[in-house]
Amino acid sequence: MGLKTMLKSDFYYELPEELIAQTPAEPRDSSRLMVISRESGEITHDRFYNICNYLRKGDLLVMNDSKVFPARIFGTKRDTGVFCEFLLLKRKSLSEWETMVRPGRRLKPGVVVDFPEGLSAEILDTVEGGNRLVRFSFEGDFFDILDRIGQMPLPPYITEKLKDNDRYNTVYCRETGSAAAPTAGLHFTERELQKAREMGVDTAFVTLHVGLGTFRPVKEDNILDHKMHTEHYVIPDETVEKIKACKERGGRVISVGTTSCRTLESYAQSGKTTDDTSIFIYPGYEFKCVDGLITNFHLPESTLIMLVSAFLGREKTLNAYKTAIEERYRFFSFGDCTFIV
Repeated sequence: MGLKTMLKSDFYYELPEELIAQTPAEPRDSSRLMVISRESGEITHDRFYNICNYLRKGDLLVMNDSKVFPARIFGTKRDTGVFCEFLLLKRKSLSEWETMVRPGRRLKPGVVVDFPEGLSAEILDTVEGGNRLVRFSFEGDFFDILDRIGQMPLPPYITEKLKDNDRYNTVYCRETGSAAAPTAGLHFTERELQKAREMGVDTAFVTLHVGLGTFRPVKEDNILDHKMHTEHYVIPDETVEKIKACKERGGRVISVGTTSCRTLESYAQSGKTTDDTSIFIYPGYEFKCVDGLITNFHLPESTLIMLVSAFLGREKTLNAYKTAIEERYRFFSFGDCTFIV
């Protein structure tokens, strides 16, 4: 008989606010690394620049190559001059986007908002969650305009302004479309990737554009009632071949981040290399593809700590987080890293 109840409070832990990282580590690979044995829960403390010490010849690192763009823009309502904030979430067509807007009560269908550089937007409709469907008018390249006028959409718990937009992107990002970074990959530099390849570790990419749903809190006390947000993923044929080859040679498929993990497990379930996924991974889930997980420390009661708990076990996960707090690790998007293997 299947599970009927799993409590959100089972994934709670107390985090001192000063451990929430406000700025990225400099250099990228200097962040701390907690290596956790999936079998025993045993913990090793290290630095990320030593990640290759824990990889083996024949392993496959799978990374999400999605690129975050400056999706937060500020303008004024054309008829009244009221200040407006838009956060672009999901591209629907060349010029139409699902967008989070403020002030919502003033931005009804038909309203036009003007932004710098000749960019304007008309509100077309109100969609699920109170977001708006918006049509932009512009001349030139839309993303070039955003690069000049937009801000990176940092999570709400980061209150410091980002000095360098590139630090909220991985060194291997290619496909523009995320409203939030796949943060586990932020620790990698070309040095680690090159060293990994030289020791016989293969690398492959998937694309899943991260939406702000990744920060959406679980509201239901029984997490089995939680409705997961939907994201679109693409897995190139080359990556599919590399996964098969890795499994055949007895290597480990190591997911860099929870977004790569959700993509790989969605593919393992459906066999589809491009699809929309709303997969929700929590304890009791049996992993079909992923053998190792590189990921940051996640918010209490979030779907991400539930995914980690499914992979490592809830008790071992909470013990690792307790240890991280005692050892003053840095938490969340710009924080330190774990490698569960």
